[in-house]
Amino acid sequence: MNALNPSIAPAWPAWPEYALVEDLLPAARDYAHAGRVALATLVNIVGPSPRPLNSEMIIAADGRVAGYVSGGCVEAAVAEEAARVFAEGRPRLLDYGVGSPVLDIQLSCGGRIGIFVRELHEPSRYVNTLAVARRERRTVTVLSDRETGAWDIVDGACDPDAQSYARVQRPPLRLVAIGGDPVTLAVAHLAPVLGVEVVLLRPHGPVEPPPGIPLAGYDSRSLSVALGELALDDRTAVYSLSHDAEIDHAVATHALHSPAFAVGILGSRNKIGARVERLKDEGVDDDELQKLHLPAGLPIGAQTPHGIALSILAQVCQRDRARLP
Repeated sequence: MNALNPSIAPAWPAWPEYALVEDLLPAARDYAHAGRVALATLVNIVGPSPRPLNSEMIIAADGRVAGYVSGGCVEAAVAEEAARVFAEGRPRLLDYGVGSPVLDIQLSCGGRIGIFVRELHEPSRYVNTLAVARRERRTVTVLSDRETGAWDIVDGACDPDAQSYARVQRPPLRLVAIGGDPVTLAVAHLAPVLGVEVVLLRPHGPVEPPPGIPLAGYDSRSLSVALGELALDDRTAVYSLSHDAEIDHAVATHALHSPAFAVGILGSRNKIGARVERLKDEGVDDDELQKLHLPAGLPIGAQTPHGIALSILAQVCQRDRARLP
């Protein structure tokens, strides 16, 4: 809805394409160039909820939206409330669900949610600050004042206090894939849909990366050089898809000794024992071996490149989710 002229507000979308947007930074940048921006954050959950705490939705003054904070039950109402925030100049804390005073909006899950809606002042600075942190793969916390909606971004993961809501922004999941076969390409194609960045290593491969794939990085140098300069953190998984035992071993040894949270190798189950023993001989301990997935991917019976890629990405997301409290 347009905060200045509601009569020209666009119709609410017939299909929830907005809910397929998890990364709100591009939309926030676009909306900021066009005018004012509001941000809605899921700050309280009682009972079941289709969306996790701190899910967000961004609303432009012309009615465009991206992201979602429920299963589609309240998004249109939140956009209308954002128009009121623009008009009144102060944040609103919305209360929906069982026991809420808003009787005409109920949640199909049977829960109750609180959504904090505020105008995002200096949206370009907000976007740029988060973009720099993402590029540098730093964890930051966005603190939003409960009374004014004013925001601050601080390094590290911080807990909220009585005056602020806190949303921790971690670097995107990153998958380092080593190889050049169809499975590698399928992984690189599918990963961005799930919000997973891909760095592709293909030792002595083509100078140019595969066309049409939004990679976070590509390295065709020798494996030893590429691995030596590869920065791995606890938001990174490393999967060797090379079909070369020596490359697989070098990658696994390097990655298992690193902070990477998951390491995978394609290959036959019949060779698992020998590969694990060789890794132990290289000094890989039992704790580090807990990160190893051999063979790579969840056992879904996949046989096509895209099916195997799906099993690998599902495993990466499952392993990441298992680390959360």
